[in-house]
Amino acid sequence: MTLRIGDRAPDFEAETTHGRIRFHEWIGDSWCLLFSHPKDFTPVCTTELGYLAKLEPEFARRNCKLIGLSVDPVEDHRRWLQDIEEATGGTVSYPLIGDHDLAVAKRYDMLPADAGDTATGRTAVNNQTVRTVYVIGPDKLIKAMLVYPMSSGRNFDEVLRLLDSCQLTARHKVATPVNWQQGEEVIIAPSLSDDEARERFPQGWQTVKSYLRFVPQPQD
Repeated sequence: MTLRIGDRAPDFEAETTHGRIRFHEWIGDSWCLLFSHPKDFTPVCTTELGYLAKLEPEFARRNCKLIGLSVDPVEDHRRWLQDIEEATGGTVSYPLIGDHDLAVAKRYDMLPADAGDTATGRTAVNNQTVRTVYVIGPDKLIKAMLVYPMSSGRNFDEVLRLLDSCQLTARHKVATPVNWQQGEEVIIAPSLSDDEARERFPQGWQTVKSYLRFVPQPQD
């Protein structure tokens, strides 16, 4: 199974550090950031989980839930959380999925179907493809996905910026240009004719090319 942007995020039931969940039910009417880790007690991921714990209020302000996944049992996750807090000062309060049978990793195209059915004996190197970030909308569709190598820590400030862009462009007929930040100009979607654009953006816009029209960021 190959997942692409616009696909429906696979639903599943799993044990987490917050108890058993059904994924789509748990998301509810929120956005969701699902991010995976190849193994508990690994150095790069320890720094990531701690930083994301500190950034969680920003995601919550955007109605976005955080949930992590590692192909280890929940008991290992709970022991890891203490290390994360001691090492980074970040207290992880979002759930971590236990995926000891690799079922969720396979459903999300992180591991091949023939990877087996147990995390026992597997190493971070075996699981190095389990380094994915999925942004999922309230409609349960995948809005964005990022895959990182095991040796490169993820930039969750950039993921937050990406979430801002996804949410803004879901509400308005706009796109965000290179290096866009909150409050900066955006691009009117090419699918809008000038007549349609005038209805949505009566204040006008700057035309650089016929297909490149800049307008102040719409305010909700």
